[in-house]
Amino acid sequence: MLRVHFTATDFARLRFAARPAPLQELHAALATAVDPRGGPLFAPWRGRVLRSLPAAAGPLADLVPGGRPPSFLDVLGDTLADGFERIRATAPGIVRAELERVHGALPAPRWIHGLHEGDGAAWRTLRRAQQAAFDTVLAPVWPAVQDLHREEFARYALAAAEHGAAAALTGLAPGSRLHGGVWEWPGAGPARDVVLGGRGLVLLPTFHHPGGPLLQDAPGRPAVLTYPAGPGLPPAAGRPEDPSEALAAVLGRTRLDALRLLAEPRSTTGLARALRVSNATASAHAAALRAAGLATTARTGRSVTHRRTALGTLVAGGGPPYGAP
Repeated sequence: MLRVHFTATDFARLRFAARPAPLQELHAALATAVDPRGGPLFAPWRGRVLRSLPAAAGPLADLVPGGRPPSFLDVLGDTLADGFERIRATAPGIVRAELERVHGALPAPRWIHGLHEGDGAAWRTLRRAQQAAFDTVLAPVWPAVQDLHREEFARYALAAAEHGAAAALTGLAPGSRLHGGVWEWPGAGPARDVVLGGRGLVLLPTFHHPGGPLLQDAPGRPAVLTYPAGPGLPPAAGRPEDPSEALAAVLGRTRLDALRLLAEPRSTTGLARALRVSNATASAHAAALRAAGLATTARTGRSVTHRRTALGTLVAGGGPPYGAP
């Protein structure tokens, strides 16, 4: 069981990653590819991934001789380059300690020794391996991963707005519960207690690791919980890139139109005219979006103006409203 201990400060610093982290998703995918516990449903995907990995990605296997990757690989970052730079910025002492932990008495390839000594060529080997693996495993499905992340973000945001952060948090993990400031997640691997101590927690969904949560708990930094989300099986290439249908299923088609129209300030009458609905219906849609934190309403005298929030812009995805010319 995983137990995450929150303080009031940690709840105030609880946040959901705004975008997927390429390196975290890559490491989750590779961990799933080499783990046979996914069952027969994962066998075809696993076989395709392992057969397609180029030789340039081979050094990544050297980093996990016992299935335990060094912790300095667990970084956030909006792009692959950003993630790698964060890895490269790891203190040399931490790099050496983690390499010694995962390799122990096992023999290590020459380039791992170079990494241990801070050799630039060894770091370039790691970067080429990560790039090669990403290009093969994730690049073909990255638009789908981005869409799935937006959908998961919207689901969490709506749950938090309607039911509160505690309900949204437990909703991420069926069977989990929040009790006395402790989030308990049964069946999440060996017993482990993580004390946040005011550092906060970042929630990051992954769509390539169904086996349970992955927790990054670096001293002095917010903890990062990567949790399984999405439809179960990893996304396949060719998935439609437009998440409009999924968002419409959550918000309702007219309400999603309203959210997208509110990229610019609109009065209730202006919103009703654009949606081709009554003023009362437009006002009800604006109120629902406002309650979910997706829109704001400002009143000046008898005039009312609605506009979507930054969260609303992220959820809307920047696309045009349905039926827009």
